[in-house]
Amino acid sequence: MRLRLLGTAAGGGVPQWNCNCRICNEARAGSGRVRCRTQSSIAISADDRHWFLLNASPDLRAQMEAFPSLHPPGGAMRGSPIQGVLLTNADLDHTLGMLFLREGEKLSVHATESVRASLTECGFGNVMSAFCGIEWVHPPAQLSPLLNRDGSETGLLYRFISLGGRPPGFAKRSLAGPNHVVGYLFVDKKTKGRLLYLPDVPALPQEVKDLLNDCDVLLFDGTFCSETEMQERGTGDKTASQMGHLPILGPNGSLKVLERAKIKQKIYIHINNTNFILLEGSEERAQVEAAGCVVGDDGMELTV
Repeated sequence: MRLRLLGTAAGGGVPQWNCNCRICNEARAGSGRVRCRTQSSIAISADDRHWFLLNASPDLRAQMEAFPSLHPPGGAMRGSPIQGVLLTNADLDHTLGMLFLREGEKLSVHATESVRASLTECGFGNVMSAFCGIEWVHPPAQLSPLLNRDGSETGLLYRFISLGGRPPGFAKRSLAGPNHVVGYLFVDKKTKGRLLYLPDVPALPQEVKDLLNDCDVLLFDGTFCSETEMQERGTGDKTASQMGHLPILGPNGSLKVLERAKIKQKIYIHINNTNFILLEGSEERAQVEAAGCVVGDDGMELTV
């Protein structure tokens, strides 16, 4: 199983277009202490020919151009190795990139009923139907084969991981149903390698904690360092929990859990522009690295 971190920032990227925080200013100035980042999306393949996108960020076009494996195949006027998109929620920073895929074949989109309902309510499906259209696929709750567009097996098994959560800000809060936010577990049938993809984690139920000790690579929600980060930076009033994210530090933060987990590679992704783990040499980054975790970078590649 081959992975490419196409983008590792939360919504807005780094630097964010309207932000003058320290992280964004250092990124613009080219200080070397903060790397520019595009918004969160991952590419995954078991054979280096057929690829799936885990979320589709607004920066998807540039991300695909920067990764030759996602370019049109040689010998054909049109085409794409992208077999489908797997959504973890309906947030704009995870879905707007699908609009850049509208010129291709019907798009296979794996999404829970709740995520699909949020996108349908805002008319996203109608927009896509005017172009390529969408083939909705409900992801399985038990490990099952992940299939290519033509129905052939990819060599990967997958299942969704329920994380609860709420509908996105543009959707009606009255939308019923569970699984507005999910993660995914992938297993390579050949290597037996296991990937756990959790870019948005409102809380850590016991089921998820158990899975942490049964994977080789973990891509985990690194949106905020502290519960009150937005207030501390002067960029907002909501807490991390109110925005649906478990902070990294603090007595109930994710770092304490990840530090104990027996995982070969633990990587924080979906990192907000206010988060000081992005600043090389910072105390926050040092704590993350001391716990055996890595701050994900755009373009990072992994083999599981």
